[in-house]
Amino acid sequence: MKISTAAACIGVSFFIASCAEPTLYSDDPRAESISSINNIRNYLVKAAADISDDSADVSNSLQDWEKIRPQRYREFLEMMGLESLPMNGKRSDLNIRITGVVHKNGYRIEKLYYESLPGLYVRGNLYIPDSITTPRPAILYVSGHTHDQKGEYQEHPVKFAKLGFVCLLTETIQFGEVRGEHWGEYMRGWFNWYSRGYNPGGVELWNAIRGIDLLTQRPEVDPHKLGVTGISGGGSQSWYIGAADPRIKAVAPVCGAGTLKDHLFNRTVDGHCDCMMPINTFHRDFRDIGALIAPRPLLIAQADRDGMFAIEAVRELESQVKKTYSLYGKPQNISLLETPGGHSYHQISRENIFSFFLDKLMDKQLTPEQVGDIDTAASSKSTYEELKVYKDGPPENDRTTTIQNSFIPLAPTPAIVSKEGLHALRDSVKKFLKEKTFGAFPTKDPAFDQRHEFRSNDSENSGNNIYSFITEDGWRLKVDVHWSNDPDAKKPLMIVLRNYGEQRWASESFISGFEKDWNIAYFEVRGVGETGWDPALQWHIRRAAAWTGRTIASMQVYDVLRCLRFCRGLPNVDSARIGIAAQDQMGVVALYASLMDGGCEMIVLKNPPESQDTASSIDGKGPAIEMLNCLKVTDVNQLPAFLAPAKIIFKVVVPAAYQWSENILMKYENTSYRKLQDQQ
Repeated sequence: MKISTAAACIGVSFFIASCAEPTLYSDDPRAESISSINNIRNYLVKAAADISDDSADVSNSLQDWEKIRPQRYREFLEMMGLESLPMNGKRSDLNIRITGVVHKNGYRIEKLYYESLPGLYVRGNLYIPDSITTPRPAILYVSGHTHDQKGEYQEHPVKFAKLGFVCLLTETIQFGEVRGEHWGEYMRGWFNWYSRGYNPGGVELWNAIRGIDLLTQRPEVDPHKLGVTGISGGGSQSWYIGAADPRIKAVAPVCGAGTLKDHLFNRTVDGHCDCMMPINTFHRDFRDIGALIAPRPLLIAQADRDGMFAIEAVRELESQVKKTYSLYGKPQNISLLETPGGHSYHQISRENIFSFFLDKLMDKQLTPEQVGDIDTAASSKSTYEELKVYKDGPPENDRTTTIQNSFIPLAPTPAIVSKEGLHALRDSVKKFLKEKTFGAFPTKDPAFDQRHEFRSNDSENSGNNIYSFITEDGWRLKVDVHWSNDPDAKKPLMIVLRNYGEQRWASESFISGFEKDWNIAYFEVRGVGETGWDPALQWHIRRAAAWTGRTIASMQVYDVLRCLRFCRGLPNVDSARIGIAAQDQMGVVALYASLMDGGCEMIVLKNPPESQDTASSIDGKGPAIEMLNCLKVTDVNQLPAFLAPAKIIFKVVVPAAYQWSENILMKYENTSYRKLQDQQ
């Protein structure tokens, strides 16, 4: 049966009208509740866009850029986890071992491994042209995410060798002959990597820097003419290596970078390995990494239907980075090469990359067509056994499979020798956290825009008031204040943090039996209760938030800080006497908020996590207690020691990990934990 267009439109219009919500005027508070406020996806997409757009204009002059460049360089190294490694000066011995040589037509392949750090070994194949009489330019080829990396990418170093380059192809810690870990948060539930400030891309970057050390030690190599290239993970590494090591004179990443705002808007972040974005402590985008490469030649090769990087985002990235090249007067040194197809090489990209390096490192101007493509014939390829480095497995002390546990130095248990020392440590911990963990807190707090949503008067001396207020742009949260004393008298207030998925009356039962002269408020941070999100979205939110320089827990800490400030301004609250009560994972939020606030009288805890250095569910669901970099300076179980003169109360039992803090409090603050009998 056919329906006319007019009739169909009338029918649809009638259906919409009959099912529509009542009209909400701009001054109706319900209008805001069904807008974009309290939407975690909208919030993170905007945060990513702010980072991408803010990074678009680094400076207005070369002089301005050169002033801030050293700081940006140090920040980049820190986000990669290299701040404690010797970027200049003496490094550990490479202890290079050559395990075999394969002779081919016109070149040879040396099978080798080297020690980038004590016990951390990197396998590689070094392709060397025959009949070298003078040092040659060299290429570091960094592998992408694929199995049998030495075999999968061998055509590229073969072509480089035939063109006269020395080429070192290295394996990642994830794939190859030894299988380490790149997929911590991505697949293992190791969200504690964020708390450690650990990114597997940092290990790969350091291994590559040591690979450059190896190349510069070879007599066949001209150390002043080095280039780097690779695809996918090797593409992002090419950006990192070019930014980190000035010895690299030309860079050609393939399908390795886009803009942060595109990754979050299109959710391509979900498909990326954990190595594809630094720990974003300083809220940077790849534009900032590219600025550190400038003005050295940079050829960005990108497929136009790549499921990992939208071509529009790469075009924007290239345009942004070119601004820095223009400051140097060398906009011609950066270019974007677009190829058809998905996340892969194309003949066009390969030939152009070979031509690019011939031009920039050998001063040979040959067209891509003249240079030609790789040889893909099976007969020209080496077998797995021919390229294999280890004959009898890796060295016994190899740390490849466990490097994530030691690459980033974590804070040891503090040695406190005085009360003054305790206070100095507290201040330094707070300073670190403010800069490196809570750096995404708004620089200027928004107005609360307070609303009195609900009130009751159950009896002469009891009732409740529900207020809503703005914590930060995009979030309006509620606090439910219950008074059981004279409503006009100023009384101390205990703010109880509700938990994910808690049963009805769970928080009320938890705080029952508490001091009778305190009023009680119940507060839901973002992600809990009314502002919660589908548990299936938790994995995405945890990774996406970290890419923007924050975590779920750090955002919730800010919510609590704002709630403390808001409640101190209520007419019936004694602003000098306020506390926080929390159980389970909310105990982490409560302790950090108390530390950063510095004015809480009392903290009530039940079953708080004993450490933030613990794994989560592999699907990302459940408690999200990670906070960027925090384990570099402290752990949650040490925080009570910093909170004096606040009173710390544990319901039922004190977790074993918290005993150190109590010992410190007893020794230097003349106080200890209190325990309350559970009323449940």
